[in-house]
Amino acid sequence: MTISHPMTLLLFRDTIQSEIEKDRRAEIDAVRAKTVEQKKGVETKVAAVEKEIAAARERWNETFSAKFLEGEKNADGIPLTDEQKKAKDALEAQVTEATKAQREQLATLDKQITEQTEANTKLTSELGFWQTEFEREINGQRSGLLGEGPRAKSIRADQLEPRRAESKRLAAVLEALTMQRKQLQSDLDTTAQLTTDRFNTKLAENSARAKAEQDRVDALKRQVQQQQADQFVTQQNGIRDTLQKQIDATLVQLKGLHEEIARLGADEEARIGSIRAEPRRDILTQTLALHHLFDKGNEGGQFAFAAYVVLTLLFMLVDTIPLVMKFFSKAGPYDTLIDIDEARFDRERKSFLQSFHRYMETLTNGPFLHLTRNKPLEAALIEGVDRSRAAKEFLEHLLELERAFEDKVRIERERIASEQLGEKAAEKIAMLEDMVQAFYADLRRRMELFFSDSNARRVAS
Repeated sequence: MTISHPMTLLLFRDTIQSEIEKDRRAEIDAVRAKTVEQKKGVETKVAAVEKEIAAARERWNETFSAKFLEGEKNADGIPLTDEQKKAKDALEAQVTEATKAQREQLATLDKQITEQTEANTKLTSELGFWQTEFEREINGQRSGLLGEGPRAKSIRADQLEPRRAESKRLAAVLEALTMQRKQLQSDLDTTAQLTTDRFNTKLAENSARAKAEQDRVDALKRQVQQQQADQFVTQQNGIRDTLQKQIDATLVQLKGLHEEIARLGADEEARIGSIRAEPRRDILTQTLALHHLFDKGNEGGQFAFAAYVVLTLLFMLVDTIPLVMKFFSKAGPYDTLIDIDEARFDRERKSFLQSFHRYMETLTNGPFLHLTRNKPLEAALIEGVDRSRAAKEFLEHLLELERAFEDKVRIERERIASEQLGEKAAEKIAMLEDMVQAFYADLRRRMELFFSDSNARRVAS
């Protein structure tokens, strides 16, 4: 089974790899589906936040069309005179004229903010669409090729990257326009306040020349108007500050939601990349994929299981057929030779045992055993044996050195002869001969030193 199962897996390799890739694609599709659901939730929040920003900006615009809180009567409930009505109309006309340019700029900024917001919303939708197309291209759902091919690179370079850069630019433009509008609104409020003050000052100078009673009445009326104007400006400024803070907080929240969408896309790409990077070539994964193929039933799983069983049994038969054939076949010439070797070994063993027994009997009954009981003679015997062994090993070593040296000398002579060096060849041959004589002289000296009496005793000890 250890041999037949991997071989069967090798035969089913393409089908098993197809099943493994199906499982891999299923995991990738599950990751994509989960990311799409998460993006839908975030996009729903983005739409709600954008509606909230639009509503806040409408309330902001409404603060510029409010009326003074005073009615057509003075503080005592007495109807306003014609001069008072004219003064009120003149004040409103001057305030309107003084803030005309700023209100036009505010309207222009509001229009730009609305256009940029719509462009940002459209760009976000297009970015989501091309991101989906890019993922489908990488997954092979469009072109049928897995991985980042030329089409996927074209989508990323021509569609995704420009739109991502444009989205970042629009976010920066919206933030700058919002800050500019806030500053312009503050300037408008200041201008309105200054215009009102100048008008009231001028009105006070004209009224000072009137009658004393009329001056008192006019002063009271102006005081009421001033209080109402101050109250109106203060109230509107407070409302605008509150709305501005809400818009700023909502823009920050919108920016965070866009960053979350980008993070979800990056996480999806990272998870899909890790799934694709898994090799999945181990025997356990292949076996599980093969069993998934068996579980398909009527779709070919039963036939695949039958083929797997037949192939496994076939490989097991191939592995065991030599043993089966040997078991059921009669003895041949090889067996006869083996029997001859075994019989020869038995005879040699018996002969050895018989000779060994005879040797032991001779040793026991002969004088050699008594020799080993004499320590000086035994030491001399051991020394002689050791010297003989050392001399044998030394001579074999010298012979080996001589053969190796002769081979090297022969090779060097052939090389000098083949190179045809002329006069240098004679010099090199002379040097080589000197080396040969020195080598043999050294060998002779070693042998003389080794076989001297003192050195022999040292080697034996």
